[in-house]
Amino acid sequence: MKELLRTNDLVKLSWLRALLADAGIEALVLDQHTSVLEGSAGAIPRRLMVIDDDYQRAQRVLAEAGESGQPAW
Repeated sequence: MKELLRTNDLVKLSWLRALLADAGIEALVLDQHTSVLEGSAGAIPRRLMVIDDDYQRAQRVLAEAGESGQPAW
C-alpha cells in the first residue's frame, strides 16, 4: 500500500474517498482510531492509502480535484 496524504480533516477524507470510489479505486484510512486511544483528538493525522497498482491513477484523480496527492511528511 502507498500513502496518498495525511490529514485530520474528516470531511476532506470522506470527500477524497468518495472521489476515489467513483473512479473505481478502493482507499483505506489508517490511524483513524489512534487519536482516540492516545487521548489527543488531533495529534495523529489519518493516512489515506491505496494499493500500489492504483497509486498513479489515484494521484491523477486527486490532482484533477485540486488536491496535491502528496504525503505530508
